[in-house]
Amino acid sequence: MSNRLGVDLGGTKIEVAVLASDNRIRWREREPTPKGDYAGTVETMAALIERAERECGRSDGIGVGTPGTISPRTGLVKNANSVVLNDRPLKRDLEARLGREVLMANDANCLALSESADDGAAAGAESVFGVILGTGVGGGLVVDGRVLVGRNAIAGEWGHNPLPWPDEAESPGPACWCGLSGCIEQWLSGPAFERDHAKRTGERLDGEAIVARALEGDTAAQASLSRYEARLARALAHVINLFDPDVIVLGGGMSNVERLYESVPRQWDGFVFSDPITTRLVAPRFGDSSGVRGAAFLGDSIGRRLR
Repeated sequence: MSNRLGVDLGGTKIEVAVLASDNRIRWREREPTPKGDYAGTVETMAALIERAERECGRSDGIGVGTPGTISPRTGLVKNANSVVLNDRPLKRDLEARLGREVLMANDANCLALSESADDGAAAGAESVFGVILGTGVGGGLVVDGRVLVGRNAIAGEWGHNPLPWPDEAESPGPACWCGLSGCIEQWLSGPAFERDHAKRTGERLDGEAIVARALEGDTAAQASLSRYEARLARALAHVINLFDPDVIVLGGGMSNVERLYESVPRQWDGFVFSDPITTRLVAPRFGDSSGVRGAAFLGDSIGRRLR
């Protein structure tokens, strides 16, 4: 049985999965991402890959989804919110450690690739925008089954555009690691959601706890979640105005908040330059393993369209 192996390199965890020829996940394992440790990150990925291949046999290809992208000019990682990766030859170093070729793409591209497949949440759609709402915020574009990488390898990178239509309290916005202020990532990432709640209430809670309290009727948590939904609606309205996708699929930790899929489309109508909007906002069919699945696709006929 032929195998494809995918790696999802996230800010908090590294996941490796082995897919069979029918796209079924045969093997999957996760390890915490070594925080601030580049060499440790490379070694953790390599060790997980080696463990997977001991269990399942040698894979036909290895694909890696990363929070940044590989610069076409330098071959180094750029634009990663896990800043320890930036300006590092991640692809070359992992290949040297493993002694074989690795395909690498942005994690939002992998999400969009996974969910636009025939068994994904956006199956049959001509155009898909894949959104990562996790440790950072990213986006990937798929048209007719093809990922759009872009001239500078940044197509879909909406997280470092400013939050649109800010109110007085949102301007100029929090400073971002990229050097600017008010970036969407600083409003819509999981840590940003937690910081916003803490700033308003003085309570330091993780995102799951805030959402749970909101659903239980806690007024402060409800207000925090409502602010998040309004900001997400405005940010996605910008995407619709620019790209007008058939489907927007969410990924990352915040994609698990079920009420987003009803509340956000109700609010984006007032910001989209059109009559009633038929763009669908959907949850990933493969949950938080959709990214690793898309990474595993990088070596097959779909993934080769990325190169």
